Amino acid sequence: MVEAEEAAAQTTTPRAIRSQEDILEVAVAEFAANGYAGARVDEIAARTRTTKRMLYYYFGSKAGLYLAVLERVYAQIRQVERDIRVDELPADEALRTIAVATYDHHTTHEAFIKLVSIENIHQAQHLRRSETILRENATAITLLEEVIERGVDAGLFRSDVDAVDVHMMISAYACFHVANRHTFAAIFDRDMLAPALQEPHRRLIGDMIVATMTSGR
Repeated sequence: MVEAEEAAAQTTTPRAIRSQEDILEVAVAEFAANGYAGARVDEIAARTRTTKRMLYYYFGSKAGLYLAVLERVYAQIRQVERDIRVDELPADEALRTIAVATYDHHTTHEAFIKLVSIENIHQAQHLRRSETILRENATAITLLEEVIERGVDAGLFRSDVDAVDVHMMISAYACFHVANRHTFAAIFDRDMLAPALQEPHRRLIGDMIVATMTSGR
């Protein structure tokens, strides 16, 4: 039985791929809900179409599975950015589009924000081990650099704010809505993810970023 399972795992059959996808989907929820230390591999295996032995066969260890989870969720936001055809838009509209797309992703992917928060608690010790994350996240800055350069060349944008700062501003606004949702609601009686607030908040992040880059030229 064990030999048959491992033989199947050595191939890229649809069944093996589905098994790994099932594991990652459940693992994202488990690690996001309970953190790295609190997540249980037994629970992940029990909720998927595989065994704990096969889970370790695919990912090596709990740390390996957690790293694969981080790579998965970061890849999703990078794919959102790649899908934006910024080269077809004026620089200010392209910048607004990136900001809004990031906001839309973060406010609809609570697990991503939780996992980022968890990894910050661990001082990014797992994330630093992933060449994939470090390489792919560089594309987020490259994309902004291209847009900002076009805006500066066109006389639209200031030249003293770099792409990392712009990325930080966009991420901070978008992450805050999820990371601070409950404390903010308790203090100010406002749910930042209430449906009625989403369109105004989408406009606001676009306005903030464009206004920052077009002021002080």
